[in-house]
Amino acid sequence: MPSKLTDKQSINFRAATAVVVGSIIGSGIFMKPAVMAAQVGSPVWLTVVWIVAGIFSLFGALIFAEVGCMFPQTGGLYVYLRHMYGNFVAFLYGWAGFTVINTASVAAIAFVCAQYADFFFHLPRFDAAVERSVVWHIPFLGNLFPLANAGVKLMAIGLVLGLTLVNYLSVRAGSQLQLVSTLIKIVVVALLVAGIFYSGNGTTANFIHPSSHPLQGWSLTSGLIAALTGAFMSYDGWINITFLGGEIQNPQKNIFRSLVTGVFVCIVVYLLVNQAYLYVLPIDKMAASPLVASDAIAVALGETSGAIVAALIVICTFGAINGNTMAISRVTYAMGKDGLFIPFTGKEHPRFHTPGNALWLHGSWATFLIISGSFDMLADMFTFVTWAVYLLGAIGIIILRKRMPDQPRPYRVWGYPVVPWLFIAFAAFYVGSTIINDVNNYVSGRVPVINSLLGLSVTALGIPVYYYFRRKQG
Repeated sequence: MPSKLTDKQSINFRAATAVVVGSIIGSGIFMKPAVMAAQVGSPVWLTVVWIVAGIFSLFGALIFAEVGCMFPQTGGLYVYLRHMYGNFVAFLYGWAGFTVINTASVAAIAFVCAQYADFFFHLPRFDAAVERSVVWHIPFLGNLFPLANAGVKLMAIGLVLGLTLVNYLSVRAGSQLQLVSTLIKIVVVALLVAGIFYSGNGTTANFIHPSSHPLQGWSLTSGLIAALTGAFMSYDGWINITFLGGEIQNPQKNIFRSLVTGVFVCIVVYLLVNQAYLYVLPIDKMAASPLVASDAIAVALGETSGAIVAALIVICTFGAINGNTMAISRVTYAMGKDGLFIPFTGKEHPRFHTPGNALWLHGSWATFLIISGSFDMLADMFTFVTWAVYLLGAIGIIILRKRMPDQPRPYRVWGYPVVPWLFIAFAAFYVGSTIINDVNNYVSGRVPVINSLLGLSVTALGIPVYYYFRRKQG
């Protein structure tokens, strides 16, 4: 019986583009640039990193737009990987998405949103002794304190469950909320950039003046790889629109248009914000800044910076929570519908025609991650796992060209086969170098966990789950 969910194509081009932009622009551009500046030690290299990450994110969007237009079905990457590699690989991606990539991302964004809302609401919290009275110990990884930041966690949970409810009740309501929140987000970011540049309290010389301690050799290479991870985390979310493929109006046309338009808008926004920071903060000051957006606004506009930055981050992260909540449950819904996951997750609401059960399952798991506080660790590895999947998808488009040459392709990736091969080469380099870099950092004692290998291990935990559901299928 055909799914009514895919019959209710209520997401138009503007709403689809809002999902792309709203899913990408969250807290990253307000928090990552300082760390990235310290990692590369050069304003020129910092700008190059944002451009390179943006270009390859755009290449990825072009590649997955072809597959999205071929198979405009709810489930996105999961659906594509099934056609490319079969059920096993597709399930492992869906499992990683549920356990780590997607829910941890929502949990982390919601926590950041609540943290900055605390600036205005002064949310309650327990004293230090009570916060540390309950400890969840994870062998080899450390301790979690579920009572820490209780007020912030409760607000984060309220945001997740509230937006889950909106998307549970109506696809159209969720998409319209995304459109409005994204428009507001773009306006406030534009005002931030304009305010900094028009203040006259900076200099364009900061765009090229290097650090007092420039990096060279392997230190620079390692720093660039680490900075790319930060940039990719900030750009991540462009794939979300493909998860909603079955609910988009004229998907053969609008998936491509929304992906390219949305990613291009984000590249422009990120470059403008990055240059605005550099305009008022030399690279050394930027690298030492705990809250780069706050420090930049303080130089440009005075001591109102705290409230301005808090409001900016709340606005931007709110839209990112909604965009990710809309999209991520569709993978679990598709797996449940195919019998590869808990069957009730594949059922749509008979009245609202939304993937209601999958939405609430994701909301519940994200709530647990918020309580545990473990999402920071999970978020550190989700970029690596995501790009490993992007690498498989880019290889898969070449496989599909050979395996399914007669399949209708309303859009063919620009620059084929050069763009896919460039993306594959870069993604392979990034995945491989990230593992080497993580291992070196672990061996040298700079980090307690090899995040990339931990991400692969969590993904591998889905193997027995897959065979369990296959056996239940008969």
